[in-house]
Amino acid sequence: MGDDNKIGLLEKVYYDDCPGCKIEKRKDTQHDVPWKTLISVWVIVLCNALPISSLFPFLYFMIKDFHIAKQDADVGYYAGFVGCSFMLGRALTSVLWGVIADRYGRKPVIIFGTTAVVVFNTLFGLSTNFWMAVTTRFLLGSFNGLLGPVKAYISEICREEHQALGMSVITTAWGIGLIIGPALGGLLAQPAEKYPQIFSPDSLFGRFPYFLPCLIPSIFAVVVTVGTFWLPESLHKHKPKYSPQYDLYESEEAAICRSDDKLSMPEIDEIRSIPRQSLYKNWPLMSSIIVYCIFSLHDMAYTEIFSLWAVSPRKLGGLSYSTENVGTVLAITGLGMLVFQLFLYPQIDKIFGPIMVVRLCGVLSIPLLQCYPLIAMLSGLSLTLVLNCASVFKNVLSVCIVTSSFILQNKAVDQDQRGAANGISMTTMSLFKAVGPACGGALLSWSEKRQDAAFLPGTHMIFFLLNMVALVGVMLTFKPFLVERKGDQKFPNRFVASSESL
Repeated sequence: MGDDNKIGLLEKVYYDDCPGCKIEKRKDTQHDVPWKTLISVWVIVLCNALPISSLFPFLYFMIKDFHIAKQDADVGYYAGFVGCSFMLGRALTSVLWGVIADRYGRKPVIIFGTTAVVVFNTLFGLSTNFWMAVTTRFLLGSFNGLLGPVKAYISEICREEHQALGMSVITTAWGIGLIIGPALGGLLAQPAEKYPQIFSPDSLFGRFPYFLPCLIPSIFAVVVTVGTFWLPESLHKHKPKYSPQYDLYESEEAAICRSDDKLSMPEIDEIRSIPRQSLYKNWPLMSSIIVYCIFSLHDMAYTEIFSLWAVSPRKLGGLSYSTENVGTVLAITGLGMLVFQLFLYPQIDKIFGPIMVVRLCGVLSIPLLQCYPLIAMLSGLSLTLVLNCASVFKNVLSVCIVTSSFILQNKAVDQDQRGAANGISMTTMSLFKAVGPACGGALLSWSEKRQDAAFLPGTHMIFFLLNMVALVGVMLTFKPFLVERKGDQKFPNRFVASSESL
């Protein structure tokens, strides 16, 4: 019998005892959105994101209570080290967690990550000195490596047409966590002073004034950890085999040929002979990671600077807000982000594509940020309205950039490399985010000391420097730097960087 008759219409092979094959079969037979799993992922990512920035509204006061800063303008300098310690820890371990997720599954890494939130976030709230705070944040980052595997997990459970929605679920939860976290920190820090009728100065929360905003996310993490045991695994567990009927090599991710493909044996042999590309030589992946890292540096620095700027005295160019005021602003911002990401982002991605979304949002954020020092000149209702609108708009732009970057990264690799690819992404991103708070806090402290400078006095300078970082990110979205992985016409299931992009 000839090769063409031997091949005929090839069918995908599923293994009954393989969790990854169960996911693939569901994707091939059901075209609906897996809402139940997406909601579970949303809750997991929210749990992971809450502790990351919940400290920023009260970090200024925590550092003052540690009595390590000699003057108020030096508080931002020490706050930067506490803020960056989490990202430094995550940078050192993200690739390891990605490799573990590729070998043992996404689910074990997710469970371990939520457990780390329970332990180390609670200990951070009980910190009694500067070095204890730095150490517990560092350990929280080191043992919490679930974000990379979660991104791979979403790309594996969603069909191609639902990828934008799936990634927006991650970034929505992440963005909401980075907003609700500081809101909790602002509203619940120093409870004995804010709510003396409920908490006495001699109580646990009176002796540890920053424990309550850490305890609430930790309790939430306990509930999420228990629920995560029912999350379906998406990694393929079977070994590559030859199909006895067609002598066709099956990869862990899927058959080389889908049921609607008609390939000759020479074409199949050509596919088999293609060597596995090193992730570090995968330019569509690496270019998207670099752009993502630049904007991550910008966003992390902005997150810390916004809270420190808002609580700084008016004489230093701040708003003289209380932690409660900052928490209210960030809570409103979180609601706006949630509505935008769930209902508007998928349509925007469909119209413009991920690269154009990153570019446009980066450009729009520059004039917006440079207006922040002018906002500090307002007061009363006008200040409240303008600040809330600016905060919502800025965070919506940021979360659009992150979502589009996730889509580009996960399209750039196959399933069996996604955990490691996202580990590389998380490592480099965490390094950049570690630099963000450290530099942001130090630069804010420096800018507040130059109120009478002729060029960009006071906080004008810190927001100008933030915009320079955003401008670099925008420039890197243009050809030939940023490359998007494209489909190959001869082999529809393969993806290559198009020559036009290069």
